[in-house]
Amino acid sequence: MASIRQHGNGWQARIRRKGHPDEAKSFATRQEAQKWARAVESAMDRGGYVSSTGAERITLVEIIARYREEVTPTLKGAKDDAIRLRALMRHPMCRLAMTAVTPSRIAQFRDDRLQQVSAGTVIRELAYLSAIINHSRREWGINVENPVSRVRKPSAPPGRDRVLTGLEEDRLLDALRPSGRRSPWVLPLVVLALETAMRRGELLALRWDDVNLLSRTATLHDSKNGEGRVVPLSSRATEVLHALPRSI
Repeated sequence: MASIRQHGNGWQARIRRKGHPDEAKSFATRQEAQKWARAVESAMDRGGYVSSTGAERITLVEIIARYREEVTPTLKGAKDDAIRLRALMRHPMCRLAMTAVTPSRIAQFRDDRLQQVSAGTVIRELAYLSAIINHSRREWGINVENPVSRVRKPSAPPGRDRVLTGLEEDRLLDALRPSGRRSPWVLPLVVLALETAMRRGELLALRWDDVNLLSRTATLHDSKNGEGRVVPLSSRATEVLHALPRSI
């Protein structure tokens, strides 16, 4: 049987039940405390009660910080993800307890961010938040529903289909020619990116052992989706690689 007592300016309900941790929660009225106690005891009787005490005592920013420390370093793009998470942690919503991060709060976060960044960025941030909350539920015992799943996502922006004109490409490459303190590696890197559509990380990870200038191919062992692939090299890309110095 739950005990109900006056606590400060409100009322506290406390439940002690064998086989369950003690549960206590404060309310503005005695009726609210009694209603909560009846619901919890009924769930305990049915064997379906899961405590939400942990979720009430930990904030979203603490969850994100733990995810950044324990999970992010194991993911690809960890450095960039850590920067994004630090920015996310500054939003006022992240100071709320996990039980207070409701769909309406997530919707407000979405609308706030749409005033600052593109819809594509907001979609990625919501997906990241959802992944973090799901991880905390599965791995850390944070008993909350995922509020992100109940919020409407912004419409995805159309895919990019524009390419540089010849004049634009000439101006870009001219601006990247080595001079002063500009690195001599930037120009060939950009030309290879234009010719192969390889990502920055893929280009920087490329080794001479991965390049076959005779067959005009470059082998990527670990691409963004976790699978390797072979990239064909154009005549221009092959010329750029031929001109690069080798360290061995």
